[in-house]
Amino acid sequence: QVQLVESGGGLVEPGGSLRLSCAASGFTFSNYYMSWVRQAPGKEREWVSSINSVGTNWVYADSVKGRFTISRDNAKNTLYLQMKSLKSEDTALYYCARGYGRGDSWGQGTQVTVSS
Repeated sequence: QVQLVESGGGLVEPGGSLRLSCAASGFTFSNYYMSWVRQAPGKEREWVSSINSVGTNWVYADSVKGRFTISRDNAKNTLYLQMKSLKSEDTALYYCARGYGRGDSWGQGTQVTVSS
């Protein structure tokens, strides 16, 4: 079955950087768009970014544009999210999702907390 395992979250100060990873298995990773979504406490799940199946096209939410970079390594079945210039409002549980937008399968998430 589809398995997505996120890692790389943590506590970081405002202005800092983190790199999230998502290891995918149980499906043909290279055939699918992949995305990152996030959910802050008390808020609805929010789409962050999507990348096409070959890693040549990507889109971002306005809130992260210019600060986050999505990428993938199809040889390793891994999705990445490089985050820089982090803000307190980026604090959330970050999920990797199969598909475009909010996707159809998700991992357990990795917590990102931006705080001084």
